[in-house]
Amino acid sequence: MLQKLTTYLGISLSLAVLIIATLYLTVWRGINEPMQMESAEVNFIIEQGQGVRQIGNQLAKEGLIRRPFYFYFYTAFKKTDKSLKAGEYLLNKNINLREIAKKLAGGDIAERERTIKILEGWNIKEIGEYLEKNNIARADDFIALTKPAPGACFSLESCQVSVLSEIPVGATLEGYLFPDTYRIFKNAAAEDIIAKMLKNFDAKLTPSLRADIKKQGKTLPEIITLASIIEKEVPRSEDMKKIAGIFYQRLKISMALQSDATVNFVTGKGATRPSAEDLQVASPYNTYKYRDLPPGPISNPGIEAIKAAIYPVKSDYFYFLTTPAGQVIYSRTYAEHLAEKYKYYK
Repeated sequence: MLQKLTTYLGISLSLAVLIIATLYLTVWRGINEPMQMESAEVNFIIEQGQGVRQIGNQLAKEGLIRRPFYFYFYTAFKKTDKSLKAGEYLLNKNINLREIAKKLAGGDIAERERTIKILEGWNIKEIGEYLEKNNIARADDFIALTKPAPGACFSLESCQVSVLSEIPVGATLEGYLFPDTYRIFKNAAAEDIIAKMLKNFDAKLTPSLRADIKKQGKTLPEIITLASIIEKEVPRSEDMKKIAGIFYQRLKISMALQSDATVNFVTGKGATRPSAEDLQVASPYNTYKYRDLPPGPISNPGIEAIKAAIYPVKSDYFYFLTTPAGQVIYSRTYAEHLAEKYKYYK
């Protein structure tokens, strides 16, 4: 009887050791061996408030670990189960659970976005060149997309932008690509960037601003065209409002706007003072040669320039010039203006 009991205990102990060894080996493999040797990246997202069980289940569902239990066990053993951080991670099926847990606890979040900065006063060509220089999109592709057929949309997102209905048929998107700092996906297409800029324009031009434009009997294209000129003429908001007032007074008496910025838009030179030859260029954008507003915007203005065009400051000035140091000098008469001009630009 004793011999049978000893034999039974021996067998039971052996089985127990075998089971424990098998379990240990299984768990060890589950923690230390990757799901596969070949590279296979997976975008894995931990939402705010998700616990270790939800995360483990999702990892198993995505094929990144063999069983959720291994993840619960390992993170509890390492005491990292409470330090898993929300965010988007770029994980690979060729790394093991140990490495995955380390990434999730360390907040090794995937950088899938990049920042771009579109400056106030850049025109479409300049934006396109910036995007190409930073390996985001080809300039030609970007520029081509800013000349849509009437009623065309770039994407479902851009079709929802109300400003598109106010842009004259046949006009480009010049003036409506709002300058700002944007976060974009690294693989963003030119269409996505344009849609984002148009949506931002829509958001910045509040219902209150739109109502005031309408109340003044003006159209959005008129406001944006003038704002685009103001943006290129002076940098400070207080000067912008004064210059808006000067331009409106000139328009009222059918006096030419005489903006160097519009001439530079035609010639593409970007000269501080256009030459006498430049001032004679035959283009409706040449506001020295042709009166009234040009056919459309010459740049993409920021919100301060847009507000200046909506809320100009009235004065008895009709002339202004910007000194090489950036100071704006105002004059009431042409004689005063010439005297100031001679003083700074002999």
